Amino acid sequence: MTDSSEQNGGDNLDRRIAEAQAKHERGISRAEGSAETRGWAVGIEFVGSVLVMGMLGWALDNWAGIGTRPWGMIVGVVLGFVVGTYSAMKASRQFDTDPGNDDE
Repeated sequence: MTDSSEQNGGDNLDRRIAEAQAKHERGISRAEGSAETRGWAVGIEFVGSVLVMGMLGWALDNWAGIGTRPWGMIVGVVLGFVVGTYSAMKASRQFDTDPGNDDE
């Protein structure tokens, strides 16, 4: 009789573990794909591309010594804006076609 009750208790534990794991996995996928998370990622990537390209242009102006003082940074910022915009458009197109889109 104890064998049977231990078996049922073990089955119950296995079922509860499986339910908890499924709930945990649903929570992770929802957090990774939320609209707010994707929006922050796109925004940070955009700002980062503008800053990095602007800094590269500034470095070119200061250390290349070719006499292009403001233009390297200006071109870098413009290129960063273009790259950031392209990246944001690409991410938004992917979000629109994503079957897991929850329209938050």
